[in-house]
Amino acid sequence: MTEASVLAEVRNHVGHLYLNRPAGLNALSMDMVQLLQRYLDTWATDSSVVAVVLRSSSEKAFCAGGDIRFLYDSFKAGDGQHMAFFEEEYALDQSIHHYAKPIISLMNGLVLGGGMGLVQGTRFRVVSEKVKMGMPETGIGYFPDVGGSYFLSRLAGGLGAYLAITGSTIRSADALYAGLADYCVNSELLSEIDHGLNVMRWSERPGDDIESLLKRVASNKLPGSELKAMRPAIDQHFLFNDLTSVIRSLQTENCGAYQDWAEATLEQIQVRSPLAMSVSLELVRRGRSLSLEECFALELHLDSQWFAAGDIMEGIRALIIDKDKKPQWQPPNVADLDQAYVSGFFRAPLAQMVQSRQR
Repeated sequence: MTEASVLAEVRNHVGHLYLNRPAGLNALSMDMVQLLQRYLDTWATDSSVVAVVLRSSSEKAFCAGGDIRFLYDSFKAGDGQHMAFFEEEYALDQSIHHYAKPIISLMNGLVLGGGMGLVQGTRFRVVSEKVKMGMPETGIGYFPDVGGSYFLSRLAGGLGAYLAITGSTIRSADALYAGLADYCVNSELLSEIDHGLNVMRWSERPGDDIESLLKRVASNKLPGSELKAMRPAIDQHFLFNDLTSVIRSLQTENCGAYQDWAEATLEQIQVRSPLAMSVSLELVRRGRSLSLEECFALELHLDSQWFAAGDIMEGIRALIIDKDKKPQWQPPNVADLDQAYVSGFFRAPLAQMVQSRQR
């Protein structure tokens, strides 16, 4: 069992799932996705299990994303397994959003990409002070998927667009402020949550029991949020509908309190894929008016085109395969980006996409 990519046990009527691929920072593989789904499906119909805890066996990472090398190799081989992975991963994420029993996600270390897809649908999102959370996909020429078009688009003001475009990583205070986490607990006190669950005398409302426990050992507010401090500037610059306008707005920042941040943000944008950033902005904009199922369907539709027509293969080549860290984005500059090409990724009728997704 210690070699399994997902470990499972039940203690005091609580199912505990441990992501257990520490050497890969728990990057999600097909095996992990299928095991997680299997355990969740089993416990959903087991009356002796009243709640589920989703966590990592490692302190370094809850989950650092998906296994992007596998996706790269699959597309190169033409075996279609990359699309099968997205279909099963998105189905798992949706099932977590709709799970009838309360799920607690206990996050320590990295929570990136696919890890965000796992936790954002859980009822209780608990982070430690060591959490580094984000959707860094534009850095490899991709867009925020795993429901990112849903949960990022529902953040206040320009926060969702900012996180999607820049791929910025945030800490626990920011996660609480943005609404991407519910509670923070010191990593040394995570054992107290375990102890509380182990001795809990469950009522007919397990969710209320868990919430009472978390209120005793955790906090739902922390000082020092950088997002809160920069929020006026984020809203000013990231509520535009196109990337060119965002960049022009950042270039005109003249408030002393925000100038350094604006310059650093422009530097972030400069090294990311113009196409991926533009599609990400459009994805967040459209996601605001879509249901959860429609968001996942739209992301899957983009996936079906992106490996051939987007920048992800070049991003993975430069950062993971050859490691030259010099991706040749197409186009290389935002000024050369054809907005009609961006719009072309979204043309399929959404109703048709959703119907196909639900079959």
